[in-house]
Amino acid sequence: MASRNKLNILITTIGSIPKHQLLAVAESVRDQFGIHTQTQETLQDIEFALDTERDQYNSTCILETLQDFVQDPAHKIVALVQEDLFIPILTHVYGEAQLGGKACIVSSHRLKEDLKTVSIQQELTLRLIKEVYHELGHTFGLLHCKDSSCIMHYCRSIRDVDRKSENFCRYCGILLEDEIKKL
Repeated sequence: MASRNKLNILITTIGSIPKHQLLAVAESVRDQFGIHTQTQETLQDIEFALDTERDQYNSTCILETLQDFVQDPAHKIVALVQEDLFIPILTHVYGEAQLGGKACIVSSHRLKEDLKTVSIQQELTLRLIKEVYHELGHTFGLLHCKDSSCIMHYCRSIRDVDRKSENFCRYCGILLEDEIKKL
C-alpha cells in the first residue's frame, strides 16, 4: 500500500488557461486531498476530439489520451481546458472523469456563465476548483451524492455549482479516505 507521500496528482492545462488559475487549482487540490500536486505540460491541443457538427470537444476521447501520461496506478491527472466539452448523451458537461481511473478533465467554458461578483476571476476560479474536486472524486471511485451541499452532488446548472460547498459530505469524505488508503 502506497503512502500519501507517494501519491501524485498531475495538473495540466491544454490551451490558454491563466497561470494563476492553474496554480490556485494545484494548491487547493493539494490542501483538500492531502496529496502532492505538480503542474506539467502534456497535450498541446485537443483538436483531435473536436466534433465539427456540435462545435464541441468529446471529453471521453481526451481522457483516453490523457491517461497515457500517468504510468503509476497511484497517480492521477487533471486537465484544465477552455473549450466546450460534451459526452454523446448530454448537451454539455463541466467536466468528466474515469470512474476509479486515472484521468479527469474540467472546462472553464460554461463555468463562465452568470458571473456576477466584482471579483469575477475569483468566482470563476472557485467554480473551477469545485469541479476539479468533483471530477477527482470520481477518479477515486466516488459516485454522485444526494446531499446538495456535497462537492460530489451532480450539477444540472451553474446555480447548482455555486450552491454546493467546496467540501465532501461526511459519507463521501469517509469513502474518499478509504480509497486513498487502498493506493
